[in-house]
Amino acid sequence: MSARDYPRPSVSVDLVVLTIVDAQLRVLLVKRKVYPFKGSWALPGGFVRVGEQPDDQGEDLDAAARRELEEETGLGPDRVYLEQLFTFGKAGRDPRMRVITVAYYALVRPDLAPLVRAGGDVSDAEWFEVSMLKKMELAFDHRDIIAVAVERVRGKLDYSDIAFELVPVTFTIPELRHVFAIVTGKEMDPGNFRRRFNRMLENGVLEKAPGKRITVSKPATVYRFKRAS
Repeated sequence: MSARDYPRPSVSVDLVVLTIVDAQLRVLLVKRKVYPFKGSWALPGGFVRVGEQPDDQGEDLDAAARRELEEETGLGPDRVYLEQLFTFGKAGRDPRMRVITVAYYALVRPDLAPLVRAGGDVSDAEWFEVSMLKKMELAFDHRDIIAVAVERVRGKLDYSDIAFELVPVTFTIPELRHVFAIVTGKEMDPGNFRRRFNRMLENGVLEKAPGKRITVSKPATVYRFKRAS
């Protein structure tokens, strides 16, 4: 049997790009310039490129995600945390044809968020507060994809250094506690969080950084996450 004897659904990648702006967890949405859902807000993304020759199978999924990230946001993959999330393949999710999408989530430091620009086949790009999305009409099944990504990030806060991607290079204990509270949507008790913070120090996840942060009361010690070697 040849390849043409098998059904061939199209494959795309969609990107849930998250950051913290003005003490709010926000997701990057782009306004579509083409059918379907022309003029609607959607996640950045696009189709995986397939080679035209039989011996050229095209690009890898990760390569497609990195390319779409840079084309539609202007952010290079070397500046953003990018990880595969989940595969969404419900029939009818795209009115054009059968499309299976592999979703990724990306985390952007707040100082990089203003550098985002619209590109590719989109006319605009904006950061939207995640909690406000329930009032918006989004293209395709992108609301469901965002919900899965937010839950994944919230879950990983408990066992990884993923919060590193949402804070400045150095931070104080209250600043990191604030990031945890924003992402989880729950207030963090200062005493409990300090114990959690101390465990991260003991486990080598965090370390003291040079310098101090000037505050209204007194200079505060700053810390940074230690990258795994």
